[in-house]
Amino acid sequence: MERILIIPIGSVDPDILKTISTNLAKIFHCMVEKEMEMPLPIAAYDSRRTQYHSSMILNKIRAVRRKDLDRALGVTDVDLYVPGLNFVFGEADLSAGTAVISLARLRQEFHGRRPDTRLLHERAVKEAIHELGHTCGLGHCRDPQCIMYFSNSLKDTDGKGPGFCALCKNLSGISS
Repeated sequence: MERILIIPIGSVDPDILKTISTNLAKIFHCMVEKEMEMPLPIAAYDSRRTQYHSSMILNKIRAVRRKDLDRALGVTDVDLYVPGLNFVFGEADLSAGTAVISLARLRQEFHGRRPDTRLLHERAVKEAIHELGHTCGLGHCRDPQCIMYFSNSLKDTDGKGPGFCALCKNLSGISS
């Protein structure tokens, strides 16, 4: 992988975008560029659920992704879902090389706790790496410490490391 584009979807704190960018560059050994903010697609909003359909956002990312970039990652601060699930932390489209993550449920205050910026940044980086791992062809891993482990809760996200296990690293082709 040579270049990743990060696209803020709606209003996103520039500090967290910088943290994500810096860490993606280190993990994937590539250049990371930031695109201008893209508005949230109105059609993706489900007023009954008060959430946004992540697949519809992925379609918008696919439409703006430049062909000279290997991957594109959307970062949003709204709650996401896909049909059949209560929520998702993110979603990826392997064939398009695109992914999206939500910061909403990664925030302590979403769960009635005091804000913790350090923890939010750590979680956001983990979810960004995880979703981009999917765009590299990786599925979910059985190792609960591997970044590709499925996060069904914040406990799962907090328990996994920021990196790939040896097997996933080998399968992804990402060098150390």
